Amino acid sequence: MIKNTFGEIILNENDLLDLVMQDQLNQISYPMLVEPVVVLHQDLLEHKYNFEQYQQRDCTVEEFDRENQSNWYMPEEYKQLDIAEHVLHLCATPEQLQRAGHELLLFQERNLFDLLRYLKYLVDTMTENEIIWGVGRGSSVASYVLYLLGVHRVDSMYYDLDPEEFLR
Repeated sequence: MIKNTFGEIILNENDLLDLVMQDQLNQISYPMLVEPVVVLHQDLLEHKYNFEQYQQRDCTVEEFDRENQSNWYMPEEYKQLDIAEHVLHLCATPEQLQRAGHELLLFQERNLFDLLRYLKYLVDTMTENEIIWGVGRGSSVASYVLYLLGVHRVDSMYYDLDPEEFLR
């Protein structure tokens, strides 16, 4: 596997065969770019894997980033998740509801609900695969919503951390 200057992973025939033999193709949720010389067997195409023939891009990295900032490679169930309802459902007290509601408005103002959905998917995937991640870093621990989603383990309400510190 190689990465191009845009950070995309490009598979050659050996990479693709390794994924098939390890039965890992169904675990990849983003488009798989394959070198033009790779011939895809009909069985692979029938399973509806997300293959795209790699083509050299004629743009800068900055243009590529701008173009792809709205592409979130996650399962459809997470893309359709009502993240605000999910987060509010995790609250147990009126104070938690008020704090989470306030933060959700701040996330919504900044058009970050897709980010929250992706973080939910990431945490669920890491939990399912028993991947350990840190307690929390930097200003992200000021967000009670991120605490509820399991992104970090610092209860910002307990420590009276200002959510504006994270979202400024």
